[in-house]
Amino acid sequence: MVNYSFQEVIRSRQSIRQFLSTPVKEEVLRGVLEDAQYTPSNCNTQPWDVHIVSGAKKEELSKALINAFEKGQSSLDFTFDINDYFDRYAERQIEQGKTYYESLGIARGDQEGRQRVALRNFEFFNAPHAAFLFMPSFGDNVRVASDIGMYAQSFLLSLTSRGIGSIPQTRLGMFADTVRQVLGVSDDMKLLFGISFGYPDKEARANSFRMGRDPIESNVTFHD
Repeated sequence: MVNYSFQEVIRSRQSIRQFLSTPVKEEVLRGVLEDAQYTPSNCNTQPWDVHIVSGAKKEELSKALINAFEKGQSSLDFTFDINDYFDRYAERQIEQGKTYYESLGIARGDQEGRQRVALRNFEFFNAPHAAFLFMPSFGDNVRVASDIGMYAQSFLLSLTSRGIGSIPQTRLGMFADTVRQVLGVSDDMKLLFGISFGYPDKEARANSFRMGRDPIESNVTFHD
């Protein structure tokens, strides 16, 4: 394993939208999961419930998700509406979408092309693995969700440090009932999102861009 500095890891990570079919070795994946297990959590509750799909089960789930998507059978455990974004938050979202579709050569009015792109989410962008992050429900769930977010960041950075690409996918969390049914997960466990991961296809157009970041002054206020 190549040893990268923390700065190199966090600044080199990007969302990968096309993967090679090469699977991640079990011992490597276990190392990633062991790293993520050290994530901090409120009162050390460690509320993450992670399901990794590969091989035949991944293909079964992909078919079920595509079927649910095409039938409009979404089932979100947590609300999401892209129209809720405003001001600079909305600008960043629009910039990301525009850059992504332009990298694929898909015009704004190409609805068929955009539909194909949407379906790629449920094919896990050809990744050999996907992780689904479930959580128990406590109170208003805000603290639990923040713990899951911290776990996801640990997971993503550990993957990056090993040369493994990944992409967190909100869209996978929009079909929670479908995922629970295929994976045999209790209704008590709520799905926040999924992460597709594997080795990046470095030649793919979908991986040819990286989104920039605003200067820290746009997000940070110093108090003396």
